[in-house]
Amino acid sequence: MFQFSSLKGTSLVPEGIFYAWPASLVLLVVNVVFNSGALAQSVEEVVVTGNPLSKAQNANNVSSLSGMALTQQGQSTLGETLNNLPGVSSTYFGPNASRPIVRGLDGDRIRVLSNSGGSMDVSSLSYDHAVPTDVLSTERIEVLRGPASLQYGGSAIGGVVNIIDNRIPRKPMDGVLGKAQLQGATGNNERSKGALLEAGLGNWVFHADAFDRQTGDVKVPKALACSKPGSPAISNRMCNSASASEGGAVGASVFMDQGYLGLSMNSYLSQYGTVAEDQVSIGMKSERGALEGEWRPESVLFQSLNFQASQTKYKHTEFDAGQAGTVFANQGHDIRVQARHHAWRTSHGAWEGVWGWQTEQAQFSADGAEAFAPFSKTRTQALFAIEEFTTGKASFNVGLRREQVSVESLGNPDPTVDRFEIGSRKFAPQSWAASTAWQVMPQWRLSANVSRTERAPKDYELFANGPHIATASWEQGNSNLGLEKANSVDLSAQWQQSTDQFRVAVFQSRFANFIGLMGTQEIQDELPVQLYQGVRAKFSGMEASGQWRLLQGSGTLDLALKADSVRAQNLSTHEPLPRISPFRWGTSLIHSSGPWSARLGFDWHAAQLRVPVGSVSTAAYTLWHGHLNYKQNVSGTTLNWFARLDNLSNQWAYSATSILTSTAPGKSPLPGRSLKLGVVASF
Repeated sequence: MFQFSSLKGTSLVPEGIFYAWPASLVLLVVNVVFNSGALAQSVEEVVVTGNPLSKAQNANNVSSLSGMALTQQGQSTLGETLNNLPGVSSTYFGPNASRPIVRGLDGDRIRVLSNSGGSMDVSSLSYDHAVPTDVLSTERIEVLRGPASLQYGGSAIGGVVNIIDNRIPRKPMDGVLGKAQLQGATGNNERSKGALLEAGLGNWVFHADAFDRQTGDVKVPKALACSKPGSPAISNRMCNSASASEGGAVGASVFMDQGYLGLSMNSYLSQYGTVAEDQVSIGMKSERGALEGEWRPESVLFQSLNFQASQTKYKHTEFDAGQAGTVFANQGHDIRVQARHHAWRTSHGAWEGVWGWQTEQAQFSADGAEAFAPFSKTRTQALFAIEEFTTGKASFNVGLRREQVSVESLGNPDPTVDRFEIGSRKFAPQSWAASTAWQVMPQWRLSANVSRTERAPKDYELFANGPHIATASWEQGNSNLGLEKANSVDLSAQWQQSTDQFRVAVFQSRFANFIGLMGTQEIQDELPVQLYQGVRAKFSGMEASGQWRLLQGSGTLDLALKADSVRAQNLSTHEPLPRISPFRWGTSLIHSSGPWSARLGFDWHAAQLRVPVGSVSTAAYTLWHGHLNYKQNVSGTTLNWFARLDNLSNQWAYSATSILTSTAPGKSPLPGRSLKLGVVASF
């Protein structure tokens, strides 16, 4: 089992984390604290959601996981946790590192947020870099597309994944509430625990949480070779796939007549094997402080003013046979202020909207033999506006965003490392999106979204020049890259009658300059050279999901169906794009009776034969799964007992969306049969 060694004993309070915040932010906080009115016992609920206008129904495409669904489906990585949502797959770099892929788009086209603020990690830089978060401390995860995503960043061409917790309490409470979770699994010998406690004292609400997750090497259906010292040379375990992570947070909010002000500090520590190499592991440390508040002034124009700010210090070290190697670090801040105006009413309907300003700054460094990207600074300033017009049974939504982005390469402080280009680029992305929704009949709702999105190239896309083991190549940036541009459209229909519901969506995105890592004929230090280039590309596909009540009596029996498909083409070379999920569909039977509920179903993945030269195709496979839940009340405490069985048939399979399927063939199959048992206690 991994030990945290030097990472142990780290304080939950990030050292010096607030000293880098701009003076303007301090002035803003002082203004809110001293000019918001007298303290009060209660205020209206503040909803944190992907929809900035907080409507129960909207034209934006939002999927979410929360409650027991999140507990049951939660994995140790964000990508695998969301992998079962229609339209969402996973980069799957083994069981310890994966990011979500939304409609075939991954990396920096998917913006991962923590409570609507930038996460400031380096997970998008490389497939083996994990997202520093754990579902044990998460309340809800939202996947958002459409105009509302423009409030979070123009780079979110594919969408936004928002990880939401209550570390900054957003509604007042009296008394004490808490939750504790214990779980274990057979497939990876998991032993996990987590707990949170919240207490209301007058106008203050306090929060504290902590978690710990320990896993061993993951069980797979067939024997694999392993050269890691201390591990069997041949076994039914994925070599170097063990992990250990822990973290926690403290937070507090004070509630006033005209709003609230909250602060939180959290820490995340992890050490895990990277599975591509038998003796390489990563030790990660992330510390984040966040400040958040709302002010509801007595103003003719504005209904509320919200602000969020965060400061993050991230660092991870890559170890080879226990020896420290390349160190990746990123630190920076994110500030967003947005104002919601009062409804502007006309004879035909009403306009509601949010206007905002956002700034981000990040300093990145990579130091060591496998530093394939230079030290760099990235600064972003943005203005955005989102407006919604509602009239009768229809609504119209439009979002605009204008950015100024500066990316500067600083080279490497080691004078012997002179392969990096030094310089800077400035970009001015402009994006817009529009949508409409129409309640055709009480049961039917139609919606459409169109967008024009521009993304500035990232520092590594412009200036990378070095060996990258995760992609098994020598990566080379292109400082002449222009803006990545996409025109997108999707149409959807939703039907609901009582407990029965169905939704289907079709989409297409066309890129005039899709920035991807493309192969060349060159060799550098015995590695194939891959160059970041812009090509024309097209992504198209569909998503569908539904649930129908089959039986109802002393209990209920429902049938759930889902399906999705993505087709991605490099229009410049007329080849398929790599790492695209094949057609998938699944079905489940869901039974509920009193305190008991159960689910049994399967997900079928078609063979992925549409791959470019150099990529490996994957065979079709079926994964069966089952859930069992029991809920009971014991002396005022609610106990939710759960069991989950994954890959019931112990199917041997490989992921079409994982780069390891091509770069490390045979080393990273999907996990075999596993039984997870756990309990969540709430009071």
